[in-house]
Amino acid sequence: MTESIVSIGKKTWYKWSLYINIVLFFLVALFVYMVIRDAYLAGTALNNGANNSGELFALARDVAILGVIIALLFFQFFKNLMVIMRRSL
Repeated sequence: MTESIVSIGKKTWYKWSLYINIVLFFLVALFVYMVIRDAYLAGTALNNGANNSGELFALARDVAILGVIIALLFFQFFKNLMVIMRRSL
């Protein structure tokens, strides 16, 4: 027997899921911009002969966060795809 702490109806959950996905897509756009900017800054620091470890760390941070966000989006996509497939069969 499984009971959730907070009971949420399907319609409410789908609405919140839509809002969460919209926020995640905005975060993807933001972090793609940050990856491009930090890659450019790391490249210019390397060409100037400066120590670019800070810029590379910022680039690695952005890529890691972007990977988590995209993994969440794909997880929700495939989960919803499986629900659709189960309902239509």
